[in-house]
Amino acid sequence: MALRLVQVNFKARNDSALGRFWAEALGWGVSSEGPRVTNVEPVGFVWPDPVAVCVDVVTVPDPETVRYRAHLDLTTTSAAHQAELVAYLLELGATPADVGQGDVPWTVLADPEGNLFRVLEPRSIYRDTGPIAAVVVCCADPRAMARFWSEAMDWTLREVTDDHARLRSAKGVGPYLEFLRTPAVKAVCGRVHLDLKPYPGDDQAAEVARLRALGATDADVGQGDVPWVCLADSEGNEFCVLTPG
Repeated sequence: MALRLVQVNFKARNDSALGRFWAEALGWGVSSEGPRVTNVEPVGFVWPDPVAVCVDVVTVPDPETVRYRAHLDLTTTSAAHQAELVAYLLELGATPADVGQGDVPWTVLADPEGNLFRVLEPRSIYRDTGPIAAVVVCCADPRAMARFWSEAMDWTLREVTDDHARLRSAKGVGPYLEFLRTPAVKAVCGRVHLDLKPYPGDDQAAEVARLRALGATDADVGQGDVPWVCLADSEGNEFCVLTPG
């Protein structure tokens, strides 16, 4: 049994508008699986595939009440590319954001609905990830998060210290999942959470039971009667287990 990180889920006031922003930001396309849902993925992408972690934007009645701790880091290939990308994102509707980062080589922005993200300076580790370098979760204990998530998913733990942990698909493709030790993590919450998917033929209920045995707890986010299951890890970070496929 195993799970894959297949997408990040954005809660939004307007899924279509926010989805268009992220599609243009990443150079991807958009589709929709139903009302109030916009899917953002690479053009020609056959979902799911670890070469990309997709973006799923969902309109909810009151997105301001959603408080998650994940954000995206975008990759660049040179200082010129970083400057060009920041300028392009500002033209698309992003705004500069000050989270007390000080003098750092990366740029912090907020998308049109206020979700924070970073445009990184060139880093060799992210040279083959695609436009998303990493999905980053702020936390208090990266080592504990690494233990839980490396057992929860079939991704490989690449690095762990007291300050950060880094996982990637066992196939060595796509973005990283990173856990960053952050003081006062509640102050950096947003509306982005993780969606995991079992492999075809696996049993969703068995996967959920396995996650509970690892320390996950049930989460009620007002989801109602839905085919996915909402859970939270040991630090309360909510995520969803989708149906197999």
